[in-house]
Amino acid sequence: MVEDVVRTLGFLCLGSRLRRIGERLQADTQQVIDEAGLGIQAGQYPFLAAIDRAGPLTIGELAQAVGITQPGATRTIGQLLELGFVDMQPAPDDQRRRLVSLSDKGRELVDHSKATIWPRVAAAVADLCGDLDGPILEQLAAIEDGLAALPLLRRSTVTGPHALSAAQ
Repeated sequence: MVEDVVRTLGFLCLGSRLRRIGERLQADTQQVIDEAGLGIQAGQYPFLAAIDRAGPLTIGELAQAVGITQPGATRTIGQLLELGFVDMQPAPDDQRRRLVSLSDKGRELVDHSKATIWPRVAAAVADLCGDLDGPILEQLAAIEDGLAALPLLRRSTVTGPHALSAAQ
């Protein structure tokens, strides 16, 4: 078997390791979404959640809320517009600013997701991380090993307190 160099090099490759775990979590989340037949990408959910929590936002505000670049936010909002999940209108106080809000279809998706998808994913991640303790590198190893042993899709669908607070 080939050595897992990213794991072996510890703190030197921490960023690569976190990205790898993030990609795995997002891919597993996508499987949950696909299983539900919702037609949305896992990476688009944070945008819908930000609008749901804060109300209409500009692209710049969405980029800041989600923690990505403005071009990345523009691209994602464009996709959500095409899917009909968001609307974009000029701000009432400044016609140069455009506000992104949930469409009726987007509101239905968010409401459905908050009741079913988000708690399921949050519960699965809480299950994955529930027994973690100790140094960060050991915790990352436990997360990677846990995902290899049992992907999020197959983890508990029971909604516990961690899942409910994460989904709200």
